[in-house]
Amino acid sequence: MSVPKSVVKLSRRGVEYTSSVDRASYTIRELTRAALRDVGRFVSRTCNTRAQKLPGLKRSRRVRGKTSAFQYWVRKRETDLQVGIKHNTWYGADQELGTKNQPKRGILRNSTYDNVAQIVEIESQYLSALEDEAKALRLAESEDDYQGGGDDD
Repeated sequence: MSVPKSVVKLSRRGVEYTSSVDRASYTIRELTRAALRDVGRFVSRTCNTRAQKLPGLKRSRRVRGKTSAFQYWVRKRETDLQVGIKHNTWYGADQELGTKNQPKRGILRNSTYDNVAQIVEIESQYLSALEDEAKALRLAESEDDYQGGGDDD
């Protein structure tokens, strides 16, 4: 999606004012999505790394690679991030919350809480780019490297 052009042009006594509200709104929305995408990638990789440290899962394909148990979804319309465990993957919800037969491990929750400072740093890099419009557009348009899951590069 390309950046919208300025819509409103007002002229008063030979001075022309250009409203760039749509352009600014687009830039903010795309920078927010790019920040959420990188945060989701970071959290899912952290969760997968933490799950690999569990006994018996070091070489397991269930917690490694693009089809791993922990993945993220950045929703465009709602402009939010969902990081979670794929359905019926490796007793994911049972191990996160705990059951009668499965101890609570809290991999996703603990990975997120332990890395709040890193998450804030990632988001602040994108949102501080609002000052420079060219840098903001360059960061927001890196959509080609978007992966829907916790990929292992």
